[in-house]
Amino acid sequence: MAIKNRSFPSDGCTVMSLEQFKQWLKMYDSDRDGRISKAELSRAIRTAGGWFSKHKCNEAVGSADVNRNGFIDEDEIEELVEFARKRLRVRVVAF
Repeated sequence: MAIKNRSFPSDGCTVMSLEQFKQWLKMYDSDRDGRISKAELSRAIRTAGGWFSKHKCNEAVGSADVNRNGFIDEDEIEELVEFARKRLRVRVVAF
């Protein structure tokens, strides 16, 4: 499923709102526990066309998982957004 209302500026980044980013992640929350695991994030990155998805998801969880429980929880999304901006060429903006 494609993310609606995203745009592709000249720098090649995907631009979406925070809510769109959360909805996109929610599509990969296969066990519906409200958290994103490494496997779920890897699948999301791979599906979005990202290379080295396992490596990137390990980096992302290591960077964003503040409480070190191995998952990206709702309150850690902001840290994941920052990682996505730097390493996944996704820019989350306010619309």
